Amino acid sequence: MSIRAVTFDFWGTLYREIEAAGGIRMRKRALALADATGTPLADAERVLLDAAGEFGRVHTAEQRTLTPHDAVRLATAALGTTLSDDLSEELASFFATIILEHPPIPVEGALDAVRAAAARVPVGVISDTGISPGSSLRVLLERDGFLPYLGCLTFSDEVGVSKPRAVMFTRTAEALGVAPDELFHLGDLEYTDIDGVRALGGRAGLFAGVNARYMEKTRAEHVFVSWQEFTEQVEQLMGQ
Repeated sequence: MSIRAVTFDFWGTLYREIEAAGGIRMRKRALALADATGTPLADAERVLLDAAGEFGRVHTAEQRTLTPHDAVRLATAALGTTLSDDLSEELASFFATIILEHPPIPVEGALDAVRAAAARVPVGVISDTGISPGSSLRVLLERDGFLPYLGCLTFSDEVGVSKPRAVMFTRTAEALGVAPDELFHLGDLEYTDIDGVRALGGRAGLFAGVNARYMEKTRAEHVFVSWQEFTEQVEQLMGQ
């Protein structure tokens, strides 16, 4: 099958985390939780760290994504406290949107890669999320100039399941007007990005410019260590 659409992962593919920004987000969420519940900051930090572990467990074991509302629920339950509906909603909104104040940054050349692909075929994003939901990641993509080139944005918190579940890819393919086996998906994780698209007969590109742990042992048909490599090869790739 020829490639008729290209999709990109978000984390570790189009965007890279900045350690300082990630740490500030964690700290500010803990401060907000401590303030809302009247508990010591150390306790707030502890229960949020435990909640993050539960996010990871659910993502791996159940292939679905928890939300900022789940983070509030888990944290307050661990603290043995309850909040009013209004305060819970306010806290969940803060958890969700603090990434807009302390964001990750686009990977070098990522916008050029998306633009180059979009000049030839429909393009989308297929991304798992965490405590920062798809609604916030959309804002970052728009802010950094990606959005005009993207025909579909598929986020796991909005779909209800995470990669490698087939619906993450089939829903995107349908929105882009192609069959799932006509997708070329690029991402940094073997068991979600690469396995997910290949299970549907599509083609996979491992992006190893941020996360190189799967480079030596991948089932992806193509491996890119920079977006410049992809951009230089895109015309040839689209002809295959």
